[in-house]
Amino acid sequence: MDDVTRLLAYEEIRQLAARYAVAIDRRDVDSLVALFIDDVRVGRDSYGRDALRANFEESLGAIGPSVLNIGTHQIDLIDDDHATGHVYCKGEIADGDRWIHQAIRYDDTYERRDGHWYFVRRLHKLFYGAEVGINPLGLPPANWPENPDGLGTLPYEEPTWQAFNDG
Repeated sequence: MDDVTRLLAYEEIRQLAARYAVAIDRRDVDSLVALFIDDVRVGRDSYGRDALRANFEESLGAIGPSVLNIGTHQIDLIDDDHATGHVYCKGEIADGDRWIHQAIRYDDTYERRDGHWYFVRRLHKLFYGAEVGINPLGLPPANWPENPDGLGTLPYEEPTWQAFNDG
């Protein structure tokens, strides 16, 4: 792999992780499943993006708003079409009336197909999850810059969020 091809691989793989976080927070399940190979394994006996979609719809339907902030991303290129990686993530997740902070590491397997990189497998590993004292979803509306504290408009104004929660 030449230097330019290697750098492009790193960048496209980094974009997978960023797009995953944004798609989760927006509840954009179409964009989310498109990040995975078309024959992705889901659980022990299911395969494909339709099965993955059902899995994400169930798991994301069980929580409220989330904020995933990715950080450290280690990528190990195996060959021109295969790589592995670790992505660190700080998550904030509404769980009913509780607001949870999590420190997560995703253990990833990537594959390049038809010139594009995809997730083959993504394992969610948890360092910790802890409830914080104030659930920000119960705050009155913020009005930046006059009142920086309070509830904002995201993710509620996102069309994908609205469609996910209306359906």
